[in-house]
Amino acid sequence: MSHTTLPKRIAIVIDSLSGGGAEKVMLTLAKGLQARGHEPHLLVLEPAVEHEVPVDIPLHFCFGANEHNLDSFWRLNGTVAKLKNFLTQLQQNIGRFDLFLSNLHQTNLLMTHTGVSPLYCVVHNSMDEELKRQRKLGPIAWLEMWRAQKALNGQHLIAVSEGVADELRQSTRIMPASVTTIYNPFALAEIRAQAELIPEDLPKGDYLIHVGRFARQKRHDVLFAALKQMQHNLPLILLCSNRKKAQKAITKFGLQQRVIVAGFQQNPFPWIKHARALVLSSDYEGFGNVLLEALALGTPAISTACPHGPTEILTGNLAQWLVPRRDPVALAKKLDQLLDSKPDVTDAEILSKVTLDTIVQQYLALIADE
Repeated sequence: MSHTTLPKRIAIVIDSLSGGGAEKVMLTLAKGLQARGHEPHLLVLEPAVEHEVPVDIPLHFCFGANEHNLDSFWRLNGTVAKLKNFLTQLQQNIGRFDLFLSNLHQTNLLMTHTGVSPLYCVVHNSMDEELKRQRKLGPIAWLEMWRAQKALNGQHLIAVSEGVADELRQSTRIMPASVTTIYNPFALAEIRAQAELIPEDLPKGDYLIHVGRFARQKRHDVLFAALKQMQHNLPLILLCSNRKKAQKAITKFGLQQRVIVAGFQQNPFPWIKHARALVLSSDYEGFGNVLLEALALGTPAISTACPHGPTEILTGNLAQWLVPRRDPVALAKKLDQLLDSKPDVTDAEILSKVTLDTIVQQYLALIADE
């Protein structure tokens, strides 16, 4: 019998709980652990919270709102000492953690210096692609990312897709102690229930949807160029928080009549469910959560075949909806083809691999292996 039948106390450590994919994934995991009788604690470096946190999941802020640049070169030692002290105090008050799960670069850098164990760092994105992107932002940005990635050397890592795992194993920059693939968890029944809560501003007719930050990685420019090439003239809805930047790009492409920026939605699921198709035009992803959410709601999805994630989600019959990266013409053709054929996506193979139960068990197995 596995040790994991006893309730486990698990620390999920992350930069903040502002509206990002990694944050949402870890909240889902925390809810799943708690529903199965375990005791997850959210340890958040900075007190920024956009997501709804269930009141019965303990939330601890490690640093104050006025403490910034926690991982800067000149502050690192002091910050680590403070964090170590915080973790010691917390465990004296509530008991020892059976597992620490660290997420995102700043948190990984700090947690790997604290010496706590057992510690697993969750890698949510392509490290090579992120480093390339930082290089474009200048030498300091690149050096900070490089330093955060180097901190993973000798650590136990969890990759959110097989693609990310392969990249970590082949890396010349770091030598991990171990690499385990655990897909992101999805509370499928909850997603489907939330999709029934129709907001008043949901459009009445047919539309396409893109869900994700307005960031270079997501290549909205490729998506907008594809829209102009399409035969169908469906509107596109963007669920993203940076409205100003989005509007500027929409104007540049002359698509003001066709693209609607609906902003960040606490509940994106009705928007996704009622779309004719969800489209992802990214250069890279860690996994591609929104593709999975679309399939769970019966909405067809089209994605660029970026190195990690989408090729593991759109498999079998759904692989025909993958297109080459940075190719607006191919994307336009594929969107037109999908709108003509209305594919049925309800039997997507990936759905059975990412249920909350399955993923919770895989995380608990890390403790059993200790």
